[in-house]
Amino acid sequence: MKPLVSIIVPVYNGEKCVERCLCSIRNQTYKNIEVLVINDGSTDHTERILTRFEQSDSRFHIIRKENSGVSDSRNTAIMQAKGEFLQFVDCDDWIVKDATESLVRAACDHQCDLVITDFYRVIGHAIVHKGHIPVDGPISRKEYAEYMMKAPANFYYGVLWNKFFRTEVIRRQELLCSTELDWCEDFLFNLEYLQYVNRIYVLQKPIYYYVKTKGSLVDTKIDLPNTVRTKKLLFDYYKDLYQSLELYEKNKLRIQSFYIEFARDKKRKNEHVKLA
Repeated sequence: MKPLVSIIVPVYNGEKCVERCLCSIRNQTYKNIEVLVINDGSTDHTERILTRFEQSDSRFHIIRKENSGVSDSRNTAIMQAKGEFLQFVDCDDWIVKDATESLVRAACDHQCDLVITDFYRVIGHAIVHKGHIPVDGPISRKEYAEYMMKAPANFYYGVLWNKFFRTEVIRRQELLCSTELDWCEDFLFNLEYLQYVNRIYVLQKPIYYYVKTKGSLVDTKIDLPNTVRTKKLLFDYYKDLYQSLELYEKNKLRIQSFYIEFARDKKRKNEHVKLA
């Protein structure tokens, strides 16, 4: 039976956490899935763990390649995915037991092109519920953009792993994750995808556990030239979205505060690296 959902998991040296992640996927209440795990040239014991899952569950497929980064790993899986929907999970995180079932129900019952969910942020032993849109149910692309205008740098809007995508939209528009950016490539993908979305479902139920890691690659690779280049590129797509919705002129100053929000986010990341 053709899988309805392709779950994409990029992995690089994940021997300490990937088993927890994959167990949470294997134990999903929704069974009609394929799991594409991309081993991005790991040099630890990740391969041994992945092979065990692949041999014990026919839904797990391991894609092995040389190290080329998370965006290229995701793109490789996107091009091979057989499901009607795409779900992304990072290897150091995990999902609740009915995560995929909740996403499928929201997308299919309400004919939505995108589902966005609340999530749990995990720092050590502390777990905090995170979200932003204060409604539960379907909204229009315009309503979504108006909420995003208030906090564009919020993880809630930027990442892939709290969202559910239609593969057909991605394939038709030839959308892929940018391999040119060191950070915010998720947000760029989301901004491009939003251009082709009609209805969006907001699920306030948190279904994803995001583990905040000190001194992560995202934190340490950000420098001033990268920041300037990335913010300029992102803003061009961000502005295009609001212009297409005829929201830009009357909200110009608020939309341009995007630069301020991302400057604050950059400052927070730098402070985090120093503390680490």
